[in-house]
Amino acid sequence: GVPLDMDALRAAAERNVPIIGEMELAARFFKTPIIAVTGTNGKTTAVSLLGEMIERSGRKVFVGGNIGTPAIDYAAGKQDCDYAVLEVSSFQLDTIETFNPMIAVIMNITPDHLERYADFNAYVHSKLRIFENQGRGAYSVLNDDNEVLRDYEMQEGPTLLRYGMKSAMGRRHAYMDGRRLIAGLPGKEEVSFDTDGFLLPGTHNIENLMGVVLAAMAAGVDQETIQSCITSFRGLPHRIEHAGDIKGVAFYDDSKATNVDAALRAIKSFDRPVILIAGGRHKGGEYRPMVDASLGRVKGAILMGESRQLMADAFEGVVPCVFAKDMREAVSIAFGLAVKGDIVLLAPACSSFDMFTDYAHRGNVFKREVERLRDVG
Repeated sequence: GVPLDMDALRAAAERNVPIIGEMELAARFFKTPIIAVTGTNGKTTAVSLLGEMIERSGRKVFVGGNIGTPAIDYAAGKQDCDYAVLEVSSFQLDTIETFNPMIAVIMNITPDHLERYADFNAYVHSKLRIFENQGRGAYSVLNDDNEVLRDYEMQEGPTLLRYGMKSAMGRRHAYMDGRRLIAGLPGKEEVSFDTDGFLLPGTHNIENLMGVVLAAMAAGVDQETIQSCITSFRGLPHRIEHAGDIKGVAFYDDSKATNVDAALRAIKSFDRPVILIAGGRHKGGEYRPMVDASLGRVKGAILMGESRQLMADAFEGVVPCVFAKDMREAVSIAFGLAVKGDIVLLAPACSSFDMFTDYAHRGNVFKREVERLRDVG
């Protein structure tokens, strides 16, 4: 996460000193085939599910990178796995030179980290670098429903696998047919997966699942194992995680929704009225898309943190807003506004660093306050 425009690195660049990051350094020593996953949202869930599929297929897998264990730790160890599944951030991709995954997946690209990049195009360029060094025999997997990615054309070399919610006249290698996920690699027969047992809510999670399934198939995971993992996967903490019910009001923790696109997808995941808790450190994005998604879905918003006034201005005339000084007050106000059947959703659309150490800390405080409210009530 070190900004490349800091004085020390600028001075190094002016002297033509090579600058690489930890991911690039680690990859230079990797002997294990790399499956790399990036995207604005959904990376961690996708990496975790993909790692589970590979492990259940009987292969040994390392899962890490931008989550959990850094890639450099694996590179310095025994390297005794069949695959390494790595979450890769745009910051890590900024400093690659030779990084060359066997399978690379981009889940989606939407505005994020605009406080860091010159503009959205610079952020997009960073994400697309995951495909930069791939050659013949490699797979590049992308979300064909994403506005940025659908126009991407692969240069000669790797096999491009596209996925989307509809079949698109044979253009896509994974798509949905009702509740069935249809997927097939080039030159091979399509197979069908049942998603009725998939517990993660929202269209965005189905989109991400398609990317995971294609990557798993490219890695040689069999149909039965993939289906088993689809049915049994329980998701990760702080990602539209059910935090409990109080008097018919359901509480959901989506603290990992640290940007506008993630927050609006969380809002769209529910078909019941939502009381939204949002706000935090502003990341440079526009809140209007989240406001549009809230129309007819969100009956009230409790705003906190440094961005609360910016958000209140965006929501003006669309959703009634109330300010809260901390999470305890936010949860209490939200519960007071809710009636039986409503959802109280923490989906901040901002980073957490103005009030918390990270998104997990924020989510844990939310869950603790829900628990306290239950005990009081």
